[in-house]
Amino acid sequence: MKFATALLNAKQVIAVLNEENNSILPLNDAEEKKSGRRPFPDDMIQCIEMGSDFVEGAKEVALWAKENSDCFVKLEEVQLIAPIPKPAKNIFCVGKNYEEHAIEMGSKDDIPEHVMVFTKAPTTVIGPKETIPLHSDVTEQLDYEGELCVVIGKKGKAIPQDKALEYVFGYTILNDITARDLQARHKQFFIGKSLDGSGPLGPVIVEKSAIPNPNNLDISTKVNGEVRQSSNTKHFIFPIEEVISVLSAGMTLEPGDLIATGTPAGVGKGFKPARFLRDGDVIEIEVEGIGVLHNTVGKD
Repeated sequence: MKFATALLNAKQVIAVLNEENNSILPLNDAEEKKSGRRPFPDDMIQCIEMGSDFVEGAKEVALWAKENSDCFVKLEEVQLIAPIPKPAKNIFCVGKNYEEHAIEMGSKDDIPEHVMVFTKAPTTVIGPKETIPLHSDVTEQLDYEGELCVVIGKKGKAIPQDKALEYVFGYTILNDITARDLQARHKQFFIGKSLDGSGPLGPVIVEKSAIPNPNNLDISTKVNGEVRQSSNTKHFIFPIEEVISVLSAGMTLEPGDLIATGTPAGVGKGFKPARFLRDGDVIEIEVEGIGVLHNTVGKD
């Protein structure tokens, strides 16, 4: 199932995207027609915290709605926003998780031996089709990074690798927009990774049962229709199970936590000369089984 957060008549709703990807099913509205109840929270993190009750309840009402098509709302009549518009904590991000990207950012000596982690502030998050601010007052080197993003489904600490995927709710897409000059100037990642609007997320969260092997998904990024990044998550240096295990070794992971798994080669900084983002650039990130995250860069 593909879960979405949307604005319908100016109200936030939790919905399921239909199989044709052209309509959504607002879960509470459909369940109210079915049973008179509105059992689902209007917040994705709260839904995730419900665990299997949420997923099974959504499946049941979606199956019923197939015979009641008037429950669906066409996509053009709603606004999809980030599936988790306000993460409860910083987004975990894995750095240099593809060998070719590590090399393009330096050399073979930059290929990490251990999982490399930084974070992005929750205020970076924007939704599909929202405008990425150019931030021309603070950076001249805004860059894109297409990534598969893991959504944690249940609380866990010291999670062994062979149990790690049991703690996943689903998967989405993150564009880890980065100010390369700020990253270099401050000798760390946080400021350069955390400008407002520098974390486009979405368009949906795909429940994990629909993606049995997240470590083998095609991923690509286009800028103005030109393919800049093209790879597969089978090229991860550190697979998702290892990342979750390392993060949780001494730190509790919680429902709704986001883990961006790293970006392939082909970022703007990797070109010679570098090809940083400009006003009006259109970025499309596609991950197999999830969809396309589409955003445009705009002046502040």
